[in-house]
Amino acid sequence: MLRIGILQGDDIGLEVVPEAVRVMRAAARASGLPIEWLDLPIGRRGHAQCGHSMPAATVEALRGVDGWLQGPIGHNAYPRNDPTWINPPLRKLFELYANVKPVRSYPQVASIHKDVDIVFLREVTEGEQSGSVTLAGTGEFRPNDEVSIGHRVITRRGSNRVARAAFEIARTRPRRHVTAVHKEPIFKMTCGMFAEECRRVARDYPDVTFDEVLVDGFAMKVAMAPQRYDVVVTTNQFGDILTDLGAGLVGGLGLAPGLCIGETQAMAQATHGSAPDIAGRGIANPYAMIMSGQMLLEWLGHRRGLPAAVDAAARIASAMERTIAEGRSLTGDLGGTASTVAMGEAVAAAIG
Repeated sequence: MLRIGILQGDDIGLEVVPEAVRVMRAAARASGLPIEWLDLPIGRRGHAQCGHSMPAATVEALRGVDGWLQGPIGHNAYPRNDPTWINPPLRKLFELYANVKPVRSYPQVASIHKDVDIVFLREVTEGEQSGSVTLAGTGEFRPNDEVSIGHRVITRRGSNRVARAAFEIARTRPRRHVTAVHKEPIFKMTCGMFAEECRRVARDYPDVTFDEVLVDGFAMKVAMAPQRYDVVVTTNQFGDILTDLGAGLVGGLGLAPGLCIGETQAMAQATHGSAPDIAGRGIANPYAMIMSGQMLLEWLGHRRGLPAAVDAAARIASAMERTIAEGRSLTGDLGGTASTVAMGEAVAAAIG
């Protein structure tokens, strides 16, 4: 049996996470996969119930689950400098070091490019994102009113393990190609260490093609011809930017699922934010959250040796394919008129 946490988050998280759970439940039933679900407060709900947006009880409960779904957090509206209102640092806390973000185009969905199928891996426990590199405080400081300073942390361990995850994923794909993106000529020590570890790992995978591209050149090349890329691995801040660029090439953040993986646990977390401007209107696209849940089941199935979980994930992927191909139950951003719930129901109904 799998134990999976449900953290709805804020704003449209309250709408898209339930649809992901609906679809995952349907797939689990069809595949004979028992799942124990734990509904855990976080974000505004966590603050209202426990006085903190990341309640200690939620953190403790997560230590005992196989994985969880986290909806987007509406931290932009939280009071500043109040320690009880935080963007929960679950990636760092649980050492979920690799953020896996597939970018894929669909023939039926309007997009800048077609025939795109890229998997980005972004290291998310270090780098230049201040919340990810410190145990306490931030990675930024201002010694006087004229100067602000930030620091970047790159380690061999962090670089090696995200590179290894990229090569493992590449081995499961037809093209078996990994591209490391960095800026070694300028950041000789930080990007240099990341590049060194990618090269070191590449030697262990002679069956996978490996190349390297500088981040600025990659941004231009992927915008013009994304079809040339298969699996792309990069550092935290570069990945934060490039994965949104990738989503824009295939239709937007509504089509951008994600999975943060660690050694033993994983967190399904869509790329998009909490979108307070459309919250409560029933128009949010649940695709990214549903497919993040699909990625969680597939990862857990392989990691735990559970064929039923792998089968459930395959059923979700097929059901989503059919729903998009039929075009009758899609939200507005995908060219349809369906509500969030109607699209979730359609995908769940398509599971055979």
